[in-house]
Amino acid sequence: MTPLMISALCLAMVGTAFLSGIFGMAGGMILVGILLAMMPVPEAMMLHGVTQLASNAWRGLLWWRHVRWAPVMAYVTGCALALGVWSFTQYVPSLPVALLLLGFTPFMVRLLPKSYRPNAESLPQGTFYGTICMTLILLTGVAGPLIDTFFLGGKLDRKQIVATKAVCQIFGHAAKLIYFGALINQTASVDPIVATLAVISSMIGTSLAKHVLEAMTDQQYRKWANAIIVTIASYYVLHGTYLLVMTSAKAG
Repeated sequence: MTPLMISALCLAMVGTAFLSGIFGMAGGMILVGILLAMMPVPEAMMLHGVTQLASNAWRGLLWWRHVRWAPVMAYVTGCALALGVWSFTQYVPSLPVALLLLGFTPFMVRLLPKSYRPNAESLPQGTFYGTICMTLILLTGVAGPLIDTFFLGGKLDRKQIVATKAVCQIFGHAAKLIYFGALINQTASVDPIVATLAVISSMIGTSLAKHVLEAMTDQQYRKWANAIIVTIASYYVLHGTYLLVMTSAKAG
């Protein structure tokens, strides 16, 4: 990567970490789209994993007192189950498939009957969504729309949502680094300098966002969070569909 590309990437990481620091979401979804456009899927997943691991770890530390540990343990149990299963398949999807998976999942959850709607304080649901979200992380790099929809479905306040989800995502992205860095046949690596800059950029963006989150109300948080989920998921569906159509046209 050229110095100009690295500089642009660092700015993108600060911006996406700032967005994630406010809502606990969206930044990772935007960043993975940027990375997938710049490099092969395994390398993009590795760099995204480093960035998101740093961002979520720092966010979890900033809001440590608001973490709800029961949902964390349920979610991590589901993550471990999914990692075990997908380690045997070692599947890496194409870019169009990855984008479509990212985009469709939150809409699918919204179509569920009310009795099956997400509840972050339900331990069985935590394990279930942990399994599905870990699957999405390993296949697409993020579980953003689905994990965000899950946590918004309960009664946690905005700080509890951001803190608890950050700790959950630490495990998810750590597993992704193991998966793409060691387990699958397409073993990827990240330049140490780029990785270090990614960590620093993520910490800066997350720190800047803390005061904004404190100034918001829970009602404002939920309103904006839902709007962000729909917007980004819609973009991924449209982009993935476009790439799929173009790929089919070239093949034909």
